[in-house]
Amino acid sequence: MTIEARFVHVNIVAEDWRKLAEFYQKVFGCAVVPPERDISGQWLEDVTNVERARIQGAHLRLPGHGDSGPTLEIFQYNRAGTRDETAANRPGFGHIAFAVEDVEAAKNAVVSAGGKAFGKLVSVDYPGYGRLTVVYVTDPEGNLIELQKWTH
Repeated sequence: MTIEARFVHVNIVAEDWRKLAEFYQKVFGCAVVPPERDISGQWLEDVTNVERARIQGAHLRLPGHGDSGPTLEIFQYNRAGTRDETAANRPGFGHIAFAVEDVEAAKNAVVSAGGKAFGKLVSVDYPGYGRLTVVYVTDPEGNLIELQKWTH
């Protein structure tokens, strides 16, 4: 059975939500969608399965989709779990991707804003689709970001 659905948001659990939100605003032009969140209560513990959970954070409107487009939800828990090593093939959330005009310049902007280079910048031809120029970088907390440009 297929249900009717509409994509709403992607969540990143941050070590410092304000710093991470600032990074995505500065580098990618994301915009805060009020209000900031400060959430707690039994319902939150029930839905997250985290005892005494409290979440603070915000939603950031992702660029290119207008005022009703999807958001990047950046939340910080009062009780943090452990973090695995950043890896492109780690099970679970893999990466978030942004289409950019200049992949090299976008990579440099990420790095200068506190992110890190992760993989090599490559270009590859896809017959019938065009040429993909792509690189993986990380945000300041090690979350993978794909920067890509298709030319036809």
